[in-house]
Amino acid sequence: MRASSPPLAATPVQPVTSLAVVARRAEAVVLPLGALLVGFAVFSLFLLVQGKSPTEFFALVYRGGFGTGFSWQNTLSRTAPLLLAALCVALPARLGLVVIGGEGAIVLGGVGAGFAGVVLSGAPAAVALPLMLGFAMAIGALWIGAVGALRHFRGVNETIASLLMAYIAIALMNHLVEGPLRDPASLNKPSTAPLDDALRVGNLPGWDVHWGLAFGVICCVLAWVLIDKTTWGFAARIAGGNVRAAQVQGLPVGKLILGFTALGGAFAGMAGFFEVAAVHGSANASLAGGYGYTGILIAFLARHNPLAIIPVAILLAGFEASSGLVQRRMDLPDATVLVLQGFVFMAILISETLYGRFKIFAPERWGTP
Repeated sequence: MRASSPPLAATPVQPVTSLAVVARRAEAVVLPLGALLVGFAVFSLFLLVQGKSPTEFFALVYRGGFGTGFSWQNTLSRTAPLLLAALCVALPARLGLVVIGGEGAIVLGGVGAGFAGVVLSGAPAAVALPLMLGFAMAIGALWIGAVGALRHFRGVNETIASLLMAYIAIALMNHLVEGPLRDPASLNKPSTAPLDDALRVGNLPGWDVHWGLAFGVICCVLAWVLIDKTTWGFAARIAGGNVRAAQVQGLPVGKLILGFTALGGAFAGMAGFFEVAAVHGSANASLAGGYGYTGILIAFLARHNPLAIIPVAILLAGFEASSGLVQRRMDLPDATVLVLQGFVFMAILISETLYGRFKIFAPERWGTP
């Protein structure tokens, strides 16, 4: 009779506790928040060098962006395009793509919406507005989707391509509103013909904030569902982690790149639609308001999480809403808020190098010296 073999020693397994789960998730919150505070601290030194009070500056920012009901409405009105511009960065980023040319899709989407509004003048709003929105989103999707196509088919760096295409888009917008699409009555500020009142997007009930805010929030939620709850989102995350591994597993990397860049561009084109139909009433040079570039900062600060984009966009919109008050009260240039955003963005980029370096956020390393 054969002797029974000794039982195999069990391999120790790190227990999955609620504390371990919290630690893993805390890194994505603590590091961006720390980077934000570091950016504020460096900017405070910048103000002190100029003999200005950082305390007064941030107090004015709070008052101008969040201190009153009027301030909140002003902030939320600026939040709508920022939400959609940030999604234009966040969606391709899940594939490891750094697309920073959303400004181009915004301005061309706005021009497309303005042109469609003129063509559809006199049509019922229930027909014209969806067509204007669809046209603006299609232009944005084609513009940023072309960046994805250049990346996939020709290996062109998407960061450089999207940035250069943004400059082309702004030049094309200026040509169109000052030339073929210009309303002869727009003397001092060239623009397309004003939209009919029936084709203007109104405000949310009881708020002095247009419907773009609601659409932006809904798009962020839908983008989160796409990324976190669907097979396409899972495939995008796999491809973003390792393209070679995704290709070996048979994932359609090319379709993912084209689809996610086009969808991001469609969101940016939607932002252009609301800027024309809800804010300006026509397409003009004001479409190039820098929302696409601020969206880059928002997406990185939110770690490309569509749900986190919502509070971050509100915060940055509050900064922009308070810039006029800061300029009047502290005798600072209007671009001071842009300097603040620059310091924060640099801090965020530096913080990207710190992920995975802190033992406190890695439960599997808690038992190691």
